[in-house]
Amino acid sequence: MPPIGAHVQIKGGLASGGLAYTDAVAARAVQVFVGNPRGWRLTAGDPRQDALFTAGCAERGVPSFVHTPFLVNVGSPTEATIEQSIATIAHNLARGARLGCQGVVVHAGSAVGEDRYEDALRQLHERLLPVLEAAPDDGPRLLVEPTAGGGRSLAATVEDLGPYFAALEHHPLLGVCFDTCHAWAAGHELTAPGGMAATLDALEATVGPGRLGLVHANDSLDECGSKRDRHTTIGEGSIGVAPFAELLAHPSLAGVPVVVETPSERDGVASAGHAADIALLCSLRDGDAAAGEASAA
Repeated sequence: MPPIGAHVQIKGGLASGGLAYTDAVAARAVQVFVGNPRGWRLTAGDPRQDALFTAGCAERGVPSFVHTPFLVNVGSPTEATIEQSIATIAHNLARGARLGCQGVVVHAGSAVGEDRYEDALRQLHERLLPVLEAAPDDGPRLLVEPTAGGGRSLAATVEDLGPYFAALEHHPLLGVCFDTCHAWAAGHELTAPGGMAATLDALEATVGPGRLGLVHANDSLDECGSKRDRHTTIGEGSIGVAPFAELLAHPSLAGVPVVVETPSERDGVASAGHAADIALLCSLRDGDAAAGEASAA
């Protein structure tokens, strides 16, 4: 079954803070930043904390993932942004390999200007493909995360991943991170009967089986097709609880880790929001629908 966890807080150190948070919310999968998520500075990390984090995840049987900073955009028309994006992706793949991570998540990016879509795809081929080709075969996969659809996104709907993967020659280290809030914002009708399953079927049909490497399970504050990326607690947004049960039951999620990026605080407790969302998803995964509904309420 899919292991369920969270994007964990690492205040105090990757291991000291991250593993304590992992235990506090009962996470069975973790995602972390290894630098400032809103900056370009590349940090080497603390070797001792890195080693403890790697060992701690292994001891707990918890798969781990790195999320790249939000500034990364290989499709940008600005050369400096492209160069910094490529350096950041390569750095995060190397850090992820040292940490024993399964994947490194990167937002699909944007062409930014009018009539730049083909140029942006060409940049993916010319600049990002060599990074994948230079990466070790046993290292983490690069998991492309479709965005909410604003700003001339290179991939928002799951069908958009077709040209994206083609630009990167369907490299074997290329995978997908599916975000429920992003998919909803991009126009996928996840709340329609069978809507979540249909979206996942379309994802697999577009990129092929086995490419889904991670799921971000997030409810949304906005309506379908809004192109707005605003996460909220599962069951308290416009997606609701039922589609997440459908998500967790889909065959493409067999063994695929799921993490929440929902509000972490609840009732004044810093980790209670994530703990509640993880418990709810576990109840849905395990077929306890009544408990799931009660937890959401």
